[in-house]
Amino acid sequence: MTATAQHRATPEVKRNVALLATCQGLGTSTMSMMIAMGGLVGYWLAENKGLATLPVTTVVTGTALMTIPAAHLMGRVGRRAGFMMGTMLGVAGGFMACLALYLQSFWLFCAATGLVGMFSAFVQQYRHAAVDMAPIPFRPRAVSLVMAGGVVAGFLGPELVKWTKDMVIDLPGLGAIAIPYFGAYLGVVALCVISAVILSFLRIPRPVRRTRAEQGRPLSEIMKQPVFWVAAGSGMAGFGVMSLIMTATPLAMVGCGLADTQAFTVIQWHVVAMFAPSFFTGHLISRFGVLRIIAVGGVLNLICVATALSGLEFLHFWSALVLLGIGWNFMFVGGTTLLAECYEPEEAPRVQGLNDFLVFGMVAVSSLSSGQLLEFIGWNAVTLTAVPVIGLALAGVFWLMATRRGMRRA
Repeated sequence: MTATAQHRATPEVKRNVALLATCQGLGTSTMSMMIAMGGLVGYWLAENKGLATLPVTTVVTGTALMTIPAAHLMGRVGRRAGFMMGTMLGVAGGFMACLALYLQSFWLFCAATGLVGMFSAFVQQYRHAAVDMAPIPFRPRAVSLVMAGGVVAGFLGPELVKWTKDMVIDLPGLGAIAIPYFGAYLGVVALCVISAVILSFLRIPRPVRRTRAEQGRPLSEIMKQPVFWVAAGSGMAGFGVMSLIMTATPLAMVGCGLADTQAFTVIQWHVVAMFAPSFFTGHLISRFGVLRIIAVGGVLNLICVATALSGLEFLHFWSALVLLGIGWNFMFVGGTTLLAECYEPEEAPRVQGLNDFLVFGMVAVSSLSSGQLLEFIGWNAVTLTAVPVIGLALAGVFWLMATRRGMRRA
């Protein structure tokens, strides 16, 4: 086999990427629904309105707690079986959310969103699966194509909320149920079931069992590499700031007198902006370099902050969230691509799990802080908090760029 053939994506790889991209769209749709509804339902159910965004926090906390177990599970049973098990967590969480709404239980609702968040930990592994099975030159494009599947979520998730939030559900033994958002959480269940069916068609070889000596370097050694922290830091900053601002946006808009449907529209276009650039992010990384693309993402996040501070009309929120979405894409896809530089194939599950744990640990803190900052200080405090986080990430990126430039000259 020639070197060119070894570097070319096979039809099977392309087929798996297409399936993963489809499930990325469905899985991300559930997340966009949880974000769009979580704060509003939390505000309705919670006695302490400062806890209104806690259901969003439990989504990302569930994701953070499950990232390492999900990676290890798939290291043992394989990608297809692991992904299908993950969808069952989403199904359970959707049904539990319906029960919580029926009982009007805030804490049960938080537990339900936590289960859906655990499902999200498996969704986050879709991009890693694309990296692992793709030839090195195809990796940036494979990640981008899988992430591009999330464009579906920009339309499907918020639109599904609009269609189902006031739906009257007729259940045997319970009669007609006209509880706000009850039908929307049944929609979450449906999306998870459809994902499970599609994932059953994946054809990814099961991992070879390795002895401890064959599992590569210890994590402590891998973490000593500066590239690991720049990659993880890019994901942490990009996703953390996105969660901080996006979580507060629906509540801030309603608090400014805008309609909840307008808030759903802003979230819709934000999600489109998060994933639509993925059609060309891989190409940009290949042409200009991953560090430059991450840096551009950080700058876009800073422009988002300036836009959000400039006014409280619909257009201000919409523009800020679109910039936030594009900035997230460049930092997150770039961080994922950069991360692959610091591990060998046998080290992938542990390094990917640790990276996602760090990222979603940051997201959990951000989403909880978002509600507290908004309730007790205000919208400006939410947006300004993003500045030092992005600044720290950019400092790491510029330092690594300078270091590598110096090494090339030596």
